Amino acid sequence: MTNDNLTTERPTFVTHLECGMQGDRYEADQVHGLSRAGKPLIVKYDLSTLSQKISQQELATRPADMWRYREFLPVRRRENIVSLGECQTPLIPIPRLQAGSGDLLVKDEGRLPTGSFKARGLCMAISMAKELGITKIAMPTNGNAGAALAAYATRAGIESYVFCPADTPEINVREIAAQGAKVWRVNGLINDCGRIVRKGKESMGWFDLSTLKEPYRIEGKKTMGLELADQLGWNVPDVIFYPTGGGTGLIGMWKAFNELKEIGWLTGKLPRMVAVQATGCAPMVKAYEEGRDSAELWQNAHTVAAGIRVPVAVGDFLILQAVRESNGFAIAVNDDAILAARDEVSEREGFLMCPEGAATYAAYKQSIQDGRVRADESAVLFNCATGLKYELPPMTNTLDCTKPIDYTHLATANDS
Repeated sequence: MTNDNLTTERPTFVTHLECGMQGDRYEADQVHGLSRAGKPLIVKYDLSTLSQKISQQELATRPADMWRYREFLPVRRRENIVSLGECQTPLIPIPRLQAGSGDLLVKDEGRLPTGSFKARGLCMAISMAKELGITKIAMPTNGNAGAALAAYATRAGIESYVFCPADTPEINVREIAAQGAKVWRVNGLINDCGRIVRKGKESMGWFDLSTLKEPYRIEGKKTMGLELADQLGWNVPDVIFYPTGGGTGLIGMWKAFNELKEIGWLTGKLPRMVAVQATGCAPMVKAYEEGRDSAELWQNAHTVAAGIRVPVAVGDFLILQAVRESNGFAIAVNDDAILAARDEVSEREGFLMCPEGAATYAAYKQSIQDGRVRADESAVLFNCATGLKYELPPMTNTLDCTKPIDYTHLATANDS
């Protein structure tokens, strides 16, 4: 069975790229890293023509996957699409945990290839690397991005090098190695790994695929916003809680919503974007609360949610811009609240979130309590990876089948 989204030639509408800060113009269809100002480049489209060539009705006839939105994406030629089956991820209601009449939904990105939302950004970045003739790449990772990079680079026949902090979850490091990347543990944080990549560019001849140091991961993550609006009948929730490290997804979704608004597919108010961080690594929260347009390097970063342990983000100003333009906010939750949130969602709703996803539920609860979100507002939480990738609390119950079993005690076996 063929997938028309992958096999049909469709028109593309990329016109150029722009520096996210300075706004100066860069040619499309050429290899670019950061802008001359050292800031992320943003892909620009001819949205007026795009809106004349595609309708919501036509879109609805296509297979429900990430590549349904080809006209909104930068890959020119279908043969350059590198895919491992990027499905549409479900919206899971968790009604027992919603604060009031406002719906509470989880968008479960753990259903994607390699088990996390990193598949969206990396499949787009690798597809564009293939299209632009790049043959060797490198990046730092806290785990899931490296796993996605390894899988898609191997699929594309591109050589990949990945550098991880030494305490990256073991399953992630093994996953990266198993999927064909050359991988190393580094005695530092992700910014230290990034420095290794940056300093090795000239001697190794690799392209730096670090977060936001190339233009196309944003476009892959943008599909979260396109897909969410599509699933909700071209509407959006009142609030989106997003676990924010490098922030590509938050930036990408805000870009998607504004593009949809410009072509008339979204006509009401846009969602308030909430950047969720951990108290042990909260540079965006600090910058937001201080009214700054950029963030300072966070010292001694630590949290159980490894994916949001990013002490410094090259797209910090874009994250803060999206939060403020949307009338959202940035919020930090502590590790105890994150683990308690994970346990509460799994025990009450049967849904196992990753720590970063659980941080969004902890932030939702905290925001309801402090009044920043009303109980009648709808909210979407992004669970960015399958909870099965992470260490879980131990289970120590045993039974001796050679002896009589006291069945009366079984009902309380796991009670704390």
